[in-house]
Amino acid sequence: MEANEWDERYRGDELVWSAEPNQFVAAHLAELTPGDAIDLAAGEGRNAVWLAQRGWRATAVDFSPVALDKARRRAEANGVEVTTIEADVRTWVAQPSSADLVLIAYLQLPHEQEASVIASAAAALRPDGVFFFVAHDRTNLDQGYGGPQDPSVLPDVDLVVGALDGLAIDIAEVVTRTVDTDDGTRTALDTLVVARRPS
Repeated sequence: MEANEWDERYRGDELVWSAEPNQFVAAHLAELTPGDAIDLAAGEGRNAVWLAQRGWRATAVDFSPVALDKARRRAEANGVEVTTIEADVRTWVAQPSSADLVLIAYLQLPHEQEASVIASAAAALRPDGVFFFVAHDRTNLDQGYGGPQDPSVLPDVDLVVGALDGLAIDIAEVVTRTVDTDDGTRTALDTLVVARRPS
């Protein structure tokens, strides 16, 4: 979807996504020493706000001004500050070596575009900086629940790792995520990659 379509989805007072951070973000990033963080395709800012609450200087990048307005209001309500940048992550480029953490959560793009965004994100990392990626995995289409039904926007571990030239891979796997639905508990399959720029 394009920015105007996301604007419509985000319009209104209700949150489209949970107020809590993504479970994998919370599990893998909670112990990191705070620094400068960039949340790409941040949406309503749930992960960026959580990072700011933990002492990070968080920047949320998204092409939906409606979503970013919600992110700013959410940050203010939680007593923290999040810098917002209205931009399309497919073309926006962070300054090289400007971040200690770059986060990409559920950005589902055609594979070539996804790889380009990942490579650009990796270039923004300082030495010892952490790259974090989670998204609906390609296998989720046939074996999991929810997420996009278009295989062209479903990554896998190899696609992500292949775009991380020069980074040391800490985690690269397909993980399960429990989803509560009206029909009971379902399981979704996600690509999870955590990497680090060597010092």
